[in-house]
Amino acid sequence: MDEGAPGALVLFSGGQDSATCLAWALREFARVETLGFDYGQRHRVELDGRAALRAGMASPRLGPDHLLRLPVLGAISETALTRDSEIAMQANGLPSTFVPGRNLVFLTLAAALAYRRGLRHIVLGVCETDYSGYPDCRDDTVKAMQVALNLGLDARLVLHTPLMWRDKRATWELAHALGGDALVELIRRDSHSCYRGERTAHPWGAGCGRCPACDLRARGWAAYAAGHDQAAR
Repeated sequence: MDEGAPGALVLFSGGQDSATCLAWALREFARVETLGFDYGQRHRVELDGRAALRAGMASPRLGPDHLLRLPVLGAISETALTRDSEIAMQANGLPSTFVPGRNLVFLTLAAALAYRRGLRHIVLGVCETDYSGYPDCRDDTVKAMQVALNLGLDARLVLHTPLMWRDKRATWELAHALGGDALVELIRRDSHSCYRGERTAHPWGAGCGRCPACDLRARGWAAYAAGHDQAAR
């Protein structure tokens, strides 16, 4: 991308996907800032890894970090991500971890912050390949939000989703392409994906090893590690 283009704001939760997106943005843009959200999530421990991930990707391009507290989102959500309840599929076909409107709220606030900070690009780690079926992670949703935000702000913001068509194996491969074994190890060690917020050690990182997020991450890591080991021979 054009190095002279205005900078980017990365939605940075502290998970594997957002950490990979931060590395991608640091390659693509001359100025990068990060934004996290504390909405009373059950896996709030993911936020604790943000500082270590940012430190591991320290660069003259990496600017300030922002953290917004959104207790209202947790207050109106009866979900397995905001309550200590069972993670299961619901009658509507969506998992109980779906927080209605979460990414729509996140993008609205991110756009307001980017507008104020003079950042034209917003990067988020949503994916329609390996994901839990959340409707607000779909490509159509992101494209519609870009139109709505630009109309509402009379701006020309661009929403980037570098992981949209990548599965978890491809996400690990992208991390390796961006920063080699060192970046992969940083993300493996310090990022968090587990819905239950547990930090039990596994080859692929830390988590409960039972929830859908851990399952996706574990399977993606196994496929990546197998291919990486074979390529190294």
